[in-house]
Amino acid sequence: MLAPRTLLHWRFLRDVDRLALTAVALGGAAFALYSVAFVYGRVALVILLYFLTPVWSTLIWRVVMGWPASPMRIAAIVVGVAGLLIMLGADGAVPFPKSLGEWMGLLAGLLWSVATTGMRTRPALLPLTAAFFFAVGAMVTAIILSAILDPAPASGKELNLMAVLAVAVAVGGLWWVLSTSALMWATARLEPARVGILLMTEVIVGATSAAVLASEGLSPLEYVGGAMVLLAGALEVWPQRSRTRRSGTAPQDNA
Repeated sequence: MLAPRTLLHWRFLRDVDRLALTAVALGGAAFALYSVAFVYGRVALVILLYFLTPVWSTLIWRVVMGWPASPMRIAAIVVGVAGLLIMLGADGAVPFPKSLGEWMGLLAGLLWSVATTGMRTRPALLPLTAAFFFAVGAMVTAIILSAILDPAPASGKELNLMAVLAVAVAVGGLWWVLSTSALMWATARLEPARVGILLMTEVIVGATSAAVLASEGLSPLEYVGGAMVLLAGALEVWPQRSRTRRSGTAPQDNA
């Protein structure tokens, strides 16, 4: 649905920053990994592993980009990693992801951090153009995953193909075009860690809906680890607010 408008402006694409396009497509790949991860792992745990993005964003911010990191940001990394280890080791085993879905959720969060850093530091794209390449990145990733992963577990219910297509068109063609365009517009204008924080409302909604709709729950230690991941996100965003108040400026883009 986004292709006609994008292709009509193909001359504009010749002058678009290629790294910006790559970053946006990588963001789509991260979302595809994250979405598919729910089929192969527990919903609440996949969400929490994905939302370690502020930790990865801060590490990229400091180590790769060479931008300064405040003591509060260092504390966010420590708290976030500690929460990750507690969550993954809650059953007394070695604190590593236990299922394919957990690994995919963790990798998706890392890829999203890389993508948002690229979107932030490269010239911004038009929202619909960004949404198109975001969808392309997601589509390519989904095709690759469909070729290498086992089929989704059978639900025992017959699927009505037309009903599935109708839902796909309604959700993908209407809701996702609007929401993804808005997300791409905001991501190019906000710091990567702040984007991760604002998206963290999904943690509460996802964990609650998983408990109500899928009867999934977390152990007490997993709740503790999850709370620490959320705390890491809060610690990450505080220094940005205080610095903005003092100077009224944000770190300059590299481009």
